[in-house]
Amino acid sequence: MFNEVKKSIQWGEETLTLETGKIARQADSTVIATYGETSVLAAVCFAKKEKDGQSFFPLTVNYQEKYYAAGKIPGGFFKREARPTEKETLTARLIDRPIRPLFIPGFKHEVQITLTVLSHDLVNDPDMVAMIAASAALTLSGAPFMGPIGNCRVGFEGGQYVLNPTCDDMHELKNNPDQRLDLVVAGTKDAVMMVESEAYELTEEEMLGAINFAHKQIQPVIDMIIDMAEDAANEPFDYQSPDYSELYSAVKTVGEDGIRAAYALTDKQERTSAVSAAKDLIIGALSEEQVSDANFGTCLKKLESEVVRGDIVKTGKRIDGRDLSTVRPIVSETAVLPRTHGSALFTRGETQALAVTTLGTGDDEQMIDSLDPMSKQHFMLHYNFPPYSVGEVGRSGFTSRREVGHGKLAWRAINPMLPAKTDFPYTLRIVSEITESNGSSSMASVCGTSLSLMAAGVPIKKHIGGIAMGLIKEGEDFVVLSDILGDEDHLGDMDFKVAGTVDGITSLQMDIKITSITKEIMEIALNQAAGGRKHILAVMNETISEKRSKFSEHAPQIETVMVPKDKIREVIGSGGKVIRNMVEVSGAKIEVSDEGEVKIASNNAESLNMAKQMVMDIIAEPEIGKIYNGKVVKIVEFGAFVNFLGAKDGLLHVSQISQERVANVSDVLSEGQEVQVKVLDVDRSGKVKLSMKEV
Repeated sequence: MFNEVKKSIQWGEETLTLETGKIARQADSTVIATYGETSVLAAVCFAKKEKDGQSFFPLTVNYQEKYYAAGKIPGGFFKREARPTEKETLTARLIDRPIRPLFIPGFKHEVQITLTVLSHDLVNDPDMVAMIAASAALTLSGAPFMGPIGNCRVGFEGGQYVLNPTCDDMHELKNNPDQRLDLVVAGTKDAVMMVESEAYELTEEEMLGAINFAHKQIQPVIDMIIDMAEDAANEPFDYQSPDYSELYSAVKTVGEDGIRAAYALTDKQERTSAVSAAKDLIIGALSEEQVSDANFGTCLKKLESEVVRGDIVKTGKRIDGRDLSTVRPIVSETAVLPRTHGSALFTRGETQALAVTTLGTGDDEQMIDSLDPMSKQHFMLHYNFPPYSVGEVGRSGFTSRREVGHGKLAWRAINPMLPAKTDFPYTLRIVSEITESNGSSSMASVCGTSLSLMAAGVPIKKHIGGIAMGLIKEGEDFVVLSDILGDEDHLGDMDFKVAGTVDGITSLQMDIKITSITKEIMEIALNQAAGGRKHILAVMNETISEKRSKFSEHAPQIETVMVPKDKIREVIGSGGKVIRNMVEVSGAKIEVSDEGEVKIASNNAESLNMAKQMVMDIIAEPEIGKIYNGKVVKIVEFGAFVNFLGAKDGLLHVSQISQERVANVSDVLSEGQEVQVKVLDVDRSGKVKLSMKEV
């Protein structure tokens, strides 16, 4: 009944298996990839006809983690998988980026790749398995895909590169001083197509070495997919790239001079208006039949690309008049918003980010519900890209995949330089509002966030800056561009984002649009990026070079007190009575962990100190000979019981009340009366003897 094909290889510490022919047979192709005990199903379907008027390539990648894969029931009211989580969105983008450029140019048939995590062993991350499954399924489908690609994750521990480190290694990256890298690489047989990473100040040489290591390690995976395709691939879909050379010749003849003149303008808005006017002239000069041709839009973009790319390669002069390595003018400012805990405005050319830091307590941590065990996130970075930032009218009010991806890229760049949670117990949320954009807004977010954190008083180790590099390759000639504009990104061959400190790289993201990127180009790009990054960091350090000495008066103050585990019950009290009373009296927030860590938070210093003292009083042990302030809590015939140290009571014997003989205790003392007492003795059972007359 089934026509199964199965291939396996030993890859790193685990066995990688690809299967097809048994499940989801009505899709154009289906592959189940298994690594260890992590399995992902990839199903590919593509339309056999192009939609009328289709002007772009409609590729959709959907990645979904099923909670049953890890033996879990989803959280939330409905108890079923709902909208994509951040991890699912990021993984879908991760898989989309290296495969999109590998479809034959001109192919505009709708393609959908659905990836479903079926099993997760909590050791091997399903994102890498999903990408392999997608590559294999596309290769078998018959779609005009110039793959396959392979991929892997790389760690860096003890000076050695590690293939496919475990989930725990990557989750605890910040708390593991030996593990310095979380790198994902995808590529073809000949070239690297995509890089994504979080790093702990790796040098350019170390990062390049990791990329080269990864490219070697993915070769067996690519060979395995090719081997499988020989046995199970569908017949190639009959598709020929459209020949629009005649139409393009007409467009070029009437429009080249106008497009070239438009791109000679260095101001973005003027240039955009001039390009639009030049296109209108082209439309007016051609026939209705030519303008209505499905390839007319492609011809316009090709003309723009040829003009811009050719001029840069030939002259070394870019759209805005810069040379290849010059960074746009930078203005950085801090404390631009009065009520916020920390703020910064970072402007680089026509790209601008307003970064705002908010300090919170443990109550503000984000709960992460995923296939992995439930966790809390105390550092969040949210990136917003409103339509007005590029002078457009558009939809607002939802978070796009792009915004999630750019926010995470900036998060990866900043995270390595943040203090450990044990050293800085605050929850951090940074929002980067892109107020202007002309390329590299994610890197502007990195710079703005770093400035904003220092302005908020967060003890980051040093500034983190970011720069986006581009590539234009014409035949054997190529140029690497520093700090690329939006047009240089759209019309170029590479988007290479590098963030880091003066001492090394903290994040790297690379997307390639061609299949012939070389190690030489990557090395040039990394070294050129290092120079640009250090220039940006120098400007940032002139604005603010170390954290502000004190927090904003509107920010919460947090103190941490470690309580012996046997004292936790005393701090909390029966049914939480003691801690509720401390919160009520002091006005501060108090949290107690199972490990005895007590966090006290308040916007008011007096409130904070009062709560701290109350906790310290509870855990303190009475010292013989020391005088304490106390309160009479009970009168008895033979004396009184005095509460003098948190919840501790001691006996004040009638003979110790006064220098004179006291016949009736109630004549001298009353319940609720505040008194000073001296500790005379503490017996083995903890009972305390007090004295007033020796004070």
